[in-house]
Amino acid sequence: MNTVGRSKLTISLLYGFLSLLAVASVFPLLWIILSSFKTSGEMASHPLAFLPKAFSFDYYSRVLNNLHFTTNILNSLLVSLSATLVTIVVSAFAAYGIVRFFPGAGKKMTKLLITTYMFPPILLAVPYSILIIKMGLANTWTGLVITYLSFSIPYAIWMLTGFFQTVPVEIEEAAKVDGAGQMRTFVQIVLPVVAPGVVATAIYTFINTWNEFLFALLLINSSAKMPISVALYSLTGSEILDWGEMMAASVIVIVPSIVFFMLIQKKIAGGLSDGSVK
Repeated sequence: MNTVGRSKLTISLLYGFLSLLAVASVFPLLWIILSSFKTSGEMASHPLAFLPKAFSFDYYSRVLNNLHFTTNILNSLLVSLSATLVTIVVSAFAAYGIVRFFPGAGKKMTKLLITTYMFPPILLAVPYSILIIKMGLANTWTGLVITYLSFSIPYAIWMLTGFFQTVPVEIEEAAKVDGAGQMRTFVQIVLPVVAPGVVATAIYTFINTWNEFLFALLLINSSAKMPISVALYSLTGSEILDWGEMMAASVIVIVPSIVFFMLIQKKIAGGLSDGSVK
């Protein structure tokens, strides 16, 4: 066998191995999704069956109507979208200011900001809880959003700084020659160029806040304000755990993250090169 044949065989074996790993990784999620469409009788008699005999939305109806998961979904959307919006606005201005006005100190500043991620969240749970209670923001969405901002803004600034560094200064200088002010240049010239990076950062922030559990559990104790991640955990506290309802609720929690992750892949793979050429 010549070198070309060996190379093709190696690549084929590698792709086959990666395909098996992909199937093994996706299988549990696919099984949960398909099991959530089973009927109650089939879930009790054949819980390990891969394909449902008849597709039913009974578990989804019970989760959304009887367990009031619709309210929890709206709570998570409100908190996640609020935290994402504030994070992007603050981080975009901060990252642009670091790149254009403090390039030397900016590198040290971004390194200092990213060090906040060195501490595991569990170590910060007690001081955060005490601080939020003293501020009178316990069991409020405002307190939860502020907590999320303290984690998401440093990382977003660090991430956006790299995107703003790719914007040529000549573009801004040309806009200023044409009479555009600093704010107009930032909004109409710079932001469109780094838009793919801003979108990717926003989606990343949304996914993190949507899936966050620890601080939502500690700071929110009202079922009416409970995010969906905590509501899902509350199902395990019932005397009899209905696995069908658990799977349907898990799918409701997981699907938005999967969709947004697919979007962020598309933006990073295809959008960044387009944005840098504009």
